[in-house]
Amino acid sequence: MPVPILAGKGAARIPVRAVLFLLSSRKVQRFKLGRDVMARELEGKIAAVTGAASGIGLASAEAMLAAGARVVTIDRDQSALEAIQAKRGDSIIPLVIDLLDPKDCATLMPRVLESAGQLDIFHANAGTYVGGDLVDADTGAIDRMLNLNVNVVMKNVHDVLPHMIGRRTGDIIVTSSLAAHFPTPWEPVYASSKWAINCFVQTVRRQVFKHGIRVGSISPGPVISALLADWPPEKLKEARESGTLLEAAEVANVITFMLTRPRGMTIRDVVMMPTNFDL
Repeated sequence: MPVPILAGKGAARIPVRAVLFLLSSRKVQRFKLGRDVMARELEGKIAAVTGAASGIGLASAEAMLAAGARVVTIDRDQSALEAIQAKRGDSIIPLVIDLLDPKDCATLMPRVLESAGQLDIFHANAGTYVGGDLVDADTGAIDRMLNLNVNVVMKNVHDVLPHMIGRRTGDIIVTSSLAAHFPTPWEPVYASSKWAINCFVQTVRRQVFKHGIRVGSISPGPVISALLADWPPEKLKEARESGTLLEAAEVANVITFMLTRPRGMTIRDVVMMPTNFDL
């Protein structure tokens, strides 16, 4: 049935099918335009991600890159960082840093500024895992994990804050864990490190929001990453068989969402998990 394009006498008439086609075409154009605009919301930003060679760190770097940012990828795995840069081009700036070496760790911010000129986003993601019964844990592994999961995060954030305070803007995201919200009996050491870092994130946020700096954490459930190599075998087998694992890209998408909210809004923390998983 034809319908009028314009009201009134002598108005042209075209078939309903044609009208629907025109409307759907406009919707598609608006959708594509909106998606393109959203995809570039971090245009002009400089981000730095620790533990960027794999897992959540790599996915986070790629998501920020897709949103328009230049990304400084920080890891001790030089070959992995070089492979990422070869694939992604000059928008990736690789920095080989051993965060567990205090002297090397202290070079992070000076090297970021030397290579990129500024820092808008810092994602403190590097971490490691110690699971199982405490009585069976290696004390050297405990020291290493607490150093990387807690001390290094605190030192890195300490070092990036003066630059962000001086510019009166910035975003800091810390990778936490669902284990920070529940006393998981099969990983007391790891869970304790994440409880500590959640406290750190919330207290620092209260100190620096007056400078225009947003600080938040993301607490995913089990994610397919290198950390799962250290999971108790029975727990890993159970998770794989039940489909209770997140993809790193899913976590990265939420991080990008947090970063692209209006500056007047802070997403303080996000807890995310597979739909059929809980603690």
